Amino acid sequence: MDILNKVALVTGGSGGIGRAICLELARHGANVVLTYNKNETKALNTVKEIEDLGKRAGCYKVNLADKVEISKAVQGIIDDFDIVDILVNNAGTIGENSTLLEIDEDEWDEVLTVNLKGAFLITQCVLPYMISNGGGKIVNISSVAGKDGGTMGVHYAASKAGLIGMTFHLARELMEHNIEVNAVAPGPVNTDLLSSEDKERLARLSPNGRLANPEEIAHAVRFLIENDYVNGEVLDINAGRYMD
Repeated sequence: MDILNKVALVTGGSGGIGRAICLELARHGANVVLTYNKNETKALNTVKEIEDLGKRAGCYKVNLADKVEISKAVQGIIDDFDIVDILVNNAGTIGENSTLLEIDEDEWDEVLTVNLKGAFLITQCVLPYMISNGGGKIVNISSVAGKDGGTMGVHYAASKAGLIGMTFHLARELMEHNIEVNAVAPGPVNTDLLSSEDKERLARLSPNGRLANPEEIAHAVRFLIENDYVNGEVLDINAGRYMD
């Protein structure tokens, strides 16, 4: 897909990996809409950065656990931008605890809702518009934890493994509609989602001794969007920590 003047929707686009994806796509010609949950200031700053690149931008506050709220936001995006050509399911969270006996049911539900159910719900809302437009691209941001279990807790690993399963299934289901579905599975990334202690610990686990930069993940997302012969792929970006 030539992304020039296409409309991309990036969930969790106000900071970290999401912001890097928004700017990467805008630099290569896409108009970008982002969702956020809490930090309106960061979201508006990202919108301004996109507009400074000469592209249209918008942001919507969305609770990804609420299908009604998601539906209203998607309708607003269609009203403002006419179509969604590209969907990047990036919004994610990690829990406060990482061991099974520490994780309570509420924490489990929160992580699975944001990381997996939210991606399911917004994809379901966007899909009819992609089909009516003759196709599109969907990229899910998973994690190496979805493949090797990781170190951030069973809830995080399960949610990211679920995204990989969703990617595989939808790649087959939607190919008849000219919609390619792929995923990126990063290793640890240098964002505010991680504490300084986690960053130091996870950097030591990396073969090259550092965390990924958000921009390195964004480059991979753009590759999957622009390449029309890749479908049902999970692209590992982890410096060789995990190979399959």
